[in-house]
Amino acid sequence: MARLHPQLEPFVESSSDPWDRVKAAHLLNRAGFGGTEQEINRVLEAGPQAAVDELLDFPDGPSDLISATDQPDLSHIEGYPRTFAERRKLFEGKTAEERMLLNQRMNQANQQALRAIANWWVQRMAYGPYPFHEKLTLFWHGHFTTSARDERSAWLMWQQNETWRAHAAGNFGRFVKAVSRDPAMLDYLNNQQNRKARPNENYARELMELFTLGIGNYTENDIKEAARAFTGWAHDGEAFIFRKFDHDDGEKTFFGVRGNFDGDDIIDLILRHKACGPYIASRFWNFFVNEQYDPAVIASLGEVLRENDYELRPMIRTLLTSKAFYNRQNIGSQIKSPIQLVVGTVRLLGVKMPEVNRLNGALNQMGQVPLMPPTVKGWPGGKMWINTSTMFVRYNTVLWLAGGEPVTSGRRVIDAINRRNRSSGIQVEVDGSTEQIVDRWVERLIQRPISEQKRAILIEAIGSEPNESSVRNMVSLILSMPEYQLC
Repeated sequence: MARLHPQLEPFVESSSDPWDRVKAAHLLNRAGFGGTEQEINRVLEAGPQAAVDELLDFPDGPSDLISATDQPDLSHIEGYPRTFAERRKLFEGKTAEERMLLNQRMNQANQQALRAIANWWVQRMAYGPYPFHEKLTLFWHGHFTTSARDERSAWLMWQQNETWRAHAAGNFGRFVKAVSRDPAMLDYLNNQQNRKARPNENYARELMELFTLGIGNYTENDIKEAARAFTGWAHDGEAFIFRKFDHDDGEKTFFGVRGNFDGDDIIDLILRHKACGPYIASRFWNFFVNEQYDPAVIASLGEVLRENDYELRPMIRTLLTSKAFYNRQNIGSQIKSPIQLVVGTVRLLGVKMPEVNRLNGALNQMGQVPLMPPTVKGWPGGKMWINTSTMFVRYNTVLWLAGGEPVTSGRRVIDAINRRNRSSGIQVEVDGSTEQIVDRWVERLIQRPISEQKRAILIEAIGSEPNESSVRNMVSLILSMPEYQLC
């Protein structure tokens, strides 16, 4: 077993570096969508090791393992065809005009179902029993990217979301094999059209470039040979199918190894590649810790993944309990993604999550709509979340969630609904001194110390005689602080 890098050794508190509320909140921000006072207290009492074990203690399976009733409403598309044969049968004997109208109805129903899935998911992020499970599902959605902009079947997008959830912290090798059979992915990266007579290299290329190895760890010939191995991998509706007569069963040479390989064999050879473990480790580090990293730390974390036969939990646990994770430079240093910003604000303020329809305009302007990654690379993240136009929308969105003016979506009907259903505002208490009220809200929303100068501005905003209006005004100032954009 390789020696663990010193920065990946478990964090152990000391008199100079205690296990405190700031670190507990940091864990709940990165391994979830922010912690309430009660949740931070529980993590603080459990300690860094036990807290991560608890966060990782969720079922490895789809959402109905947790609740058979907490499911998205897909009634809009019930009864519509799911397989190609069913679709042909439905259109049989119809005129061109009838087929056009039927297509329009199906497309409208499909859009309603996609909105229902997105709405269900953000509600689950905010209120579900396993926030880290949903955070991992969001991570994989941006890693193994498929977008509803291109894959128009709500059934397949829902099925894929459940696949990400089922494998979120399981075995990475089995996960990649499930991804390679996922109907939405087969559509999105054109493997449905990958045939012996005319190989399509899209999936084979992204499998190595984005999903498992990174650029520079394979050749163009490896892509061509891998594409041959995946010929005939297709789907009919929600079911994976293997088209034997479309499959190239000839000998291939991949990474210098010869054999009559199929897609699973290619994945097994990828997992043996020295770059695979560190590449996946780097993606986790970027998402959960920091955009910057020490290659030696990443190499060591990648070895943890390899040594555990690509089981994800040991690597995740090593990462989230490490000295590096709790390093001061990694706390409060991550720009919140739009979804993190919205879901976290709802949780920390204790307000109701709006319907996704009402949020879509803001999320779109901020650059992250659930089920809609912009490219096969997913969302760029990090500093790319921030520019002059997105900053304005980010500030306005959190203030709207707190009861302020709604964000303009560009759609008159939605904007009218938002104004009509505007939140009545957060619940505030005026118990205690002005200083105590400010400190409570800073701890609740920023969750780490702020400068004395900014604290003085907040104290001045409330004044010597606090009332509900002045406290709400002070909360709005906190939500408008640059520090609130970070976690």
